Amino acid sequence: MKLIPINLATEDELSEITLDRLLEALNRFTVGFRYRKGGFGYLRKTIHGWNQAAKGTPYVVLTDLDAANCASELINSWLPLPKNPNLLFRVAVREVESWLLADAENFSKFIGVTPSLIPVETDRLSDPKATLIQLAAKSRFRYIREDIVPRRGSTAKQGPDYNGCLGKFVREFWSPDIARNNSPSLARTLDRLASFTPIWPNF
Repeated sequence: MKLIPINLATEDELSEITLDRLLEALNRFTVGFRYRKGGFGYLRKTIHGWNQAAKGTPYVVLTDLDAANCASELINSWLPLPKNPNLLFRVAVREVESWLLADAENFSKFIGVTPSLIPVETDRLSDPKATLIQLAAKSRFRYIREDIVPRRGSTAKQGPDYNGCLGKFVREFWSPDIARNNSPSLARTLDRLASFTPIWPNF
């Protein structure tokens, strides 16, 4: 099977690692360029450019829902123009951390807490990242607490190796097939990637 070339645009390092894992699990794509310059503001500013560029090569853009009411509202507010069919605009509800928490068994083992502490319907969490950090603070593993939880007295919102630690989880332990059962937004993203057929320009 010929792999589909695709470029990625993401909010942050963890989102990029997670998207990589989804594409790897599907085994349908080969990744070309990666665009990640910090936060949703960059994606919102450049989304029209990705929409135009998708005429030549497919793009997948992944952002967090955050405080928006729903994914369709966010997409329409960012890109009211007709969307190119080669642009896959995906939204994690409410943050990509909810997708990681959705694999409760593997996440609880990795982070060192009992599975019963992991929320079941992770897309319903108002602040998945805060929930994840609170769970990490209860970890029986010192390195998890040191990597993920902000240090006492620090103004940082996350620990010093937050992305590195969770990136290891995503690459080595996280199962998208399990997580999709507890996260509808992840299931929709996987289904869209699995069914995607690019439209190539006629020259």
